[in-house]
Amino acid sequence: MAYAQENKTIETTIIDMEKAALERWNHGDPSGFLEISASDVVYFDPFVEKRLTGIAELTALYNSIKGKVHSDSFQLIDPQVSATDKMAVLTFNYVSHSGSEVNKWNCTEVYRLEPDGKWKIVQTHWSITQPALK
Repeated sequence: MAYAQENKTIETTIIDMEKAALERWNHGDPSGFLEISASDVVYFDPFVEKRLTGIAELTALYNSIKGKVHSDSFQLIDPQVSATDKMAVLTFNYVSHSGSEVNKWNCTEVYRLEPDGKWKIVQTHWSITQPALK
């Protein structure tokens, strides 16, 4: 029972961190993600040709888009956290609304519990949600 309670605490912590970073992101400030990313973070998304490795590369990307990303609202759909005492994997679907434009994404974030007791992202993977063609 103690493990289930600890896992619920980890889940709540991770989801709250992600929501707070996304809130900032949707107001043009990607720094929230930089603050919760580890120095050895790796990052994938469909607009980046190759994997970014390390906080310096991620910072360079995010600085290039600072102030350019805005949305009126967003939804974190069906977030799920699978965790151990030192690692957690967060998966969710993400929908943002900006006027009449709707963007849909899949996301996987891997968090690691650092020696200072803080959870940090060590791996990010974003992909655009597209239904299968029939």
